[in-house]
Amino acid sequence: MVGWRLPVLLEAAALCCLLVAALSWGSGWALLRFPLLLAFVAFSMLGFSCIAAPRRDRQRVCVIVLGDIGRSPRMTYHALRLSRCGYNVSLVGFRGTQPHKDILCNNRIQILPMSEVELLSGPWMFKYISKVIVQSLQLLNVLLIIEAPSHVLLQNPPGLPSIAIAWLLCRIRRSQLIIDWHNYGYTIMGLTHGMHHPAVIIAKWYERVFGLLSDFNICVTNAMREDLQENWNIKAITLYDKPNALFKETSLQDQHKLYMKMSINFTPFKARIEADDPWVQKSIFTEMDTRTGCVKLSSQRPALLISSTSWTEDEDFSILLRALEDYEQFISDGATLPSLLCVITGKGPLKDYYVQLIQKMQLKHIQICTPWLEPEDYPILLGSADLGVCLHKSSSGLDLPMKVVDMFGCCLPVCAVHFKCLHELVKHENNGLVFTDSKELAGQLKMLFSGFPSSKSKMNTFRKNLQENKSLMWEESWDQIVLPLLRNSGITC
Repeated sequence: MVGWRLPVLLEAAALCCLLVAALSWGSGWALLRFPLLLAFVAFSMLGFSCIAAPRRDRQRVCVIVLGDIGRSPRMTYHALRLSRCGYNVSLVGFRGTQPHKDILCNNRIQILPMSEVELLSGPWMFKYISKVIVQSLQLLNVLLIIEAPSHVLLQNPPGLPSIAIAWLLCRIRRSQLIIDWHNYGYTIMGLTHGMHHPAVIIAKWYERVFGLLSDFNICVTNAMREDLQENWNIKAITLYDKPNALFKETSLQDQHKLYMKMSINFTPFKARIEADDPWVQKSIFTEMDTRTGCVKLSSQRPALLISSTSWTEDEDFSILLRALEDYEQFISDGATLPSLLCVITGKGPLKDYYVQLIQKMQLKHIQICTPWLEPEDYPILLGSADLGVCLHKSSSGLDLPMKVVDMFGCCLPVCAVHFKCLHELVKHENNGLVFTDSKELAGQLKMLFSGFPSSKSKMNTFRKNLQENKSLMWEESWDQIVLPLLRNSGITC
């Protein structure tokens, strides 16, 4: 019998030949296409001829996200739930943002970090192909160090090259591949390059071909499940994003602690006027008597508006900024409305662009700050806010924003921009409002904050509806849908 590393390397060589052949379609490398396809067949046949069936660890699942682990909540929730159901987890991804301490302190979860690949210089297609090949080899190298798992659970997107690499490892090591479809990678690429760009066409072909080779599929909406079945003949089950147990309404004491912590680095959270009583500690929102520990909301506090984002092309934050300018004008025209503190939290490529726009705005009654919050602080701030705003507009129209799921876990009403399947999450006039442009959003802000902080406002009606109609949390939903998939999938040692 031959060790399993040799067939893995042979199949890796075959896969690289196939990927380069596919990416050469429509480029100046067309002459390489057929030699590469022949090499793919040769390496693939040679690899199969020397496969040795490895021993698998039935209690190990490999979770792969070719992205920042700390900014991939759904995949970290998968890892946590697997660990609490008795599985050992190999969590593979980029280690940029610090994951939650529940991940870092869990002795059943082994984080296998990867480094993001910087694009080489040269033509765009050459740079992209080089990045795919380097990431393929890097991912293979990381996956070779773990004992063969019973299942590989993979996030898509990003799926190039992770779907093909995961499929390759599953073939060689007799594991089963589960793809968790969050969206389509080719539609995200299409935002930048256009849907008719050769690279986007190849990415769509790639997702469809390798998606069909998976053993099981999970997706985030019924609309995506139907689209996968109708257009790609891929059968999937819907596992809606659900809030983690950390996302809940925040007590006044915890609100005050967070506001005081944030006031150290962010001026908008500081009290405008110091307390006359030396025993009273103040933030812009709260006051605490340090002798008794009693906390109350400040009578002249602003309203707290929060939005979270990845600062990418599928979120147009100019809509919110224009709506805030209109809100400012409402106050200037005499409307009785509270001042606003608008917190936009997140990291991403377009952050600097929007921060520059914010700095140019002339606002007297609205303050905007753009912090990156620690994983432990983000749920506390959501549970403290008065209203959430979501600008996520799905590139495919088939996924739902996780940020709204978290807001609903905190019973925080939401105004969300409309797209195709949003109705599966946001119920207009029940748990929030749906808008299409900045004018409509500005009108909703005016209506919701009129009379603030009255308990009879429309906003508080939405909050009560969320409190009364809480759905299953992530743990319960996962146990009903994913756990049976793992336990009944027929893997034998």
